[in-house]
Amino acid sequence: MSTLIERETSAGSEGARRATGDPAGRDAAGVEDPEVVEQAKRRRFTAEYKLRIVREADACKGDGDVAALLRREGLYSSHLSSWRRQRDEIAQVGMTSRKRGRKAKAEDPRVKELERENARLQRRLARVDTMLEIQKKTSELLGIPLNPLESDEND
Repeated sequence: MSTLIERETSAGSEGARRATGDPAGRDAAGVEDPEVVEQAKRRRFTAEYKLRIVREADACKGDGDVAALLRREGLYSSHLSSWRRQRDEIAQVGMTSRKRGRKAKAEDPRVKELERENARLQRRLARVDTMLEIQKKTSELLGIPLNPLESDEND
């Protein structure tokens, strides 16, 4: 008897395959099956639905109540756990204090880098100016004439 059950279950577990070896979609006469099989679509759940299901699951008291809820709604336990995580993250964001007033403009990171470079160049320019003043005073003391600088207007 057990071999009979095994044969029936193994034949029934083939699913869409045909036991005769014929390609799927053809009948005995070789005519294609005109049925159009609908492709599965990804389910989308609204926020209200998710929140309702999480609240119902949290309200379950007895053993197996959550499992019954999930079976009734056609959901997996992973849905429930991810929806709970989403709910907790949203609640945490909602509880944080926010600054009042206008929002600060998003600052480009290149601006800070350019400001640092500008400050560095300003310090270097101040050192160069000091060295030039020292050279001028030294040339005056020693009586060495300096060649005049070309006009900066052309730069």
